[in-house]
Amino acid sequence: MKLTINDQTYDVQADDDTPLLWVIRDDLGMTGTKYGCGLAQCGACSVLIDGQVMRSCVTPVGSVAGKSITTIEAIENDDVGKKVVKAWTEHQVPQCGYCQSGQVMAATALLKAHPSPSEEQINSAMINLCRCGTYNAIHAAVADLATEVTVSSTLSDLRNNTQSETTGA
Repeated sequence: MKLTINDQTYDVQADDDTPLLWVIRDDLGMTGTKYGCGLAQCGACSVLIDGQVMRSCVTPVGSVAGKSITTIEAIENDDVGKKVVKAWTEHQVPQCGYCQSGQVMAATALLKAHPSPSEEQINSAMINLCRCGTYNAIHAAVADLATEVTVSSTLSDLRNNTQSETTGA
C-alpha cells in the first residue's frame, strides 16, 4: 500500500491491521514518534493524520492509506509546528523528552484548528501524559502561542482599519 508521510509517498509492505507506529518506526526508520503504552493512553505515539492528532499505536496502517500523515520529523516544515517547537524551547518544556514529540503534535493540531484557543480548549487538547510532570510549562507554551496569535491578529486588524481610514477604502 502507498502511504503519504511528511509529503513523501512510500510503498509499504504491511498487513492492514499493523499499527501505523510500527510502520513509521520499524519500516521507515522515523524514530521520533515514540512507543509509550500501546493502548492509546499516553500520547507519545501521536501523529497528525489529515491534520487531526491520532494515536499511531492503535491506528491500523490500512486505515490511513490515501491520507496525509505528519510525524515529528517534519513538524517544523509547518509554520504552526515551527512556532510550537520554538515555544517549547523558550519555556524549557522538555526534561527527559520522551513524550515531547506527541505533545508537540497535539499542540500543533490544536493551534491549527483553533489559533487562539480558550483555556478549556487547551486543557481538553493537551491530555498526553508526561512522566516528568512538565504540564505547567506545556500549558504556558500553548497559552503564550494563543496570546501571540490574538495579539498578532489584533495588530493586523488595527493596521487594516487604519489603512482603510487613511485610503477611504
